[in-house]
Amino acid sequence: MAISTDRDQHIKKLHELIKNIDYGMFTTVDDDGSLHSYPMSKSGEINSEPTLWFFTYAGSHKVTEIEHHEQVNVSFSSPEQQRYVSISGISQLVKDRNKMRELWKPELQTWFPKGLDEPDIALLKVNINQINYWDSASSFKPQTINLNN
Repeated sequence: MAISTDRDQHIKKLHELIKNIDYGMFTTVDDDGSLHSYPMSKSGEINSEPTLWFFTYAGSHKVTEIEHHEQVNVSFSSPEQQRYVSISGISQLVKDRNKMRELWKPELQTWFPKGLDEPDIALLKVNINQINYWDSASSFKPQTINLNN
């Protein structure tokens, strides 16, 4: 019971850390081992799974990268709050139309002009394994949360 409660508290903490930060840098690994980072707008809130969701084009290079190397990192920062968050996890492509309708927000129209009618639209799901953060309001040293335990 304590493990579940701890996990729930960790997920709640993560939600608080990134709730007001819409954009993160989504980092993938290419076949040659190089890292590529893409600015991405998160969709939806962290839930008990815990997962992050991002809209993308299924034919994009980042999708090819996660198909070969599913380990990704997503970093969020709020310098004015002195808050920095790095999330490690496993990513996968999801083409669930119901999930897309659930997560869609009008701001995404900038990148997806046809909205949910874009023929190549999809979601990237990140199953979160570990969180590293520094939040000057709570500590002067980095903190680590492992969600695999």
